[in-house]
Amino acid sequence: MQMKIDKSNWKKVKIIDVFTKKEENDKDNAKNRFDRFLKVNHMDAETLHIKRWGSQENGEELNPTFYKIFRKGQILFPTRNPHLRRTVLASFDGICGEKTLTLEPNEEFLIPEFIPFLFHSDSFYAHTTGAIIGSTNPHCRWRDVANYEFLLPPKEQQAQLAELLWAMDEVVEREKELYLCAETFFESNRNSIFSNIENDHNLNILKDVDFQESNIKNYYKVNSVNGIYKSKEFHGRGFRIVNMGELFAYPIIKDEQMALVELTDKEQKQFLVEEGDLIFARRSLVVEGAGRCSIIGSHLSPMTFESSMIRVRLDEQRILPKYVYHFLKSKLGRKRIRRIVGFTTVAGITSTDLAMVKTPIVSYTKQKQILDLLEQFEQVFLSINIKITTSKALQKSLINQVFSV
Repeated sequence: MQMKIDKSNWKKVKIIDVFTKKEENDKDNAKNRFDRFLKVNHMDAETLHIKRWGSQENGEELNPTFYKIFRKGQILFPTRNPHLRRTVLASFDGICGEKTLTLEPNEEFLIPEFIPFLFHSDSFYAHTTGAIIGSTNPHCRWRDVANYEFLLPPKEQQAQLAELLWAMDEVVEREKELYLCAETFFESNRNSIFSNIENDHNLNILKDVDFQESNIKNYYKVNSVNGIYKSKEFHGRGFRIVNMGELFAYPIIKDEQMALVELTDKEQKQFLVEEGDLIFARRSLVVEGAGRCSIIGSHLSPMTFESSMIRVRLDEQRILPKYVYHFLKSKLGRKRIRRIVGFTTVAGITSTDLAMVKTPIVSYTKQKQILDLLEQFEQVFLSINIKITTSKALQKSLINQVFSV
């Protein structure tokens, strides 16, 4: 999306010129004044919208460092890990951590509806990421954010651009809602297919199907393998490494531009993944994370996986890997995975316990019928995802054009 924007009368300003950094702290009483609070992981990447939050009324514990009060209409910018692009526009009053900047636009210079998109421009994130200090706890400072320069249009033009930016944002959010509805419908159908197995040994949708239950290990093509740990990542050479963030983000893992690692010939034979391999999170800070499963899709570049994962390679001549994947993603499958989660300092599973998880085994023909049904839904996801990707690309292009210096 290319627009001809006349910036000849735009004025170069710094964030500190047009924003006020608010410090409304109440260490003693903030938790009594407000129920809702925002952690960084409540903020989604590259969206201004807040979709979830913590609630003390729901029994969630408030961190002792959470005493900074934010107000509706303020920009909330977490200074830790700015490369995660998690800046949001506050839609209610609440509490956040002390390291989150609470910025209020000066309406003498700014139209509040226009300026939030500045904080999701590539130039802003390039600036703040370039200002990161600290290796253990990477963060940027207020003075670095404050000195960021950008071109500010006259208020009349701000209003026009704000209308365009929010219209584009509405398209993206509407498509996201459509995706969530389709996902809910899909999950319901997948759960129905594998429901009631423990109680009456009958598939709920495919009636009168003969099946047995068997440990996953009985269908291993090769034994499950924990990932290889490499202390140094190599950018620009080596093998692409699938990381934990990707495992949690994508149900099917394909080609992406990720960090690369070097492997010996022996390691390549053991640790490179193939299409259809199941990848499990071996450990996680939360119960739901341990045992989380993704499947390797078709990919062009060779890939390996982190030591925090377990790879399972099944004999596809006897059982379809994607059939097992869908079972383990169903409500019943997740229940069986949770049974093997143990606790030390974090939640975790072992490859030995994973091998003993029972899976309902139906005929090869019935496996294909189940996959055909589920893949019809996946095609719907794919079409919606394409629309979302296109719309977000247009939105990002517009934001960068408006806020490029």
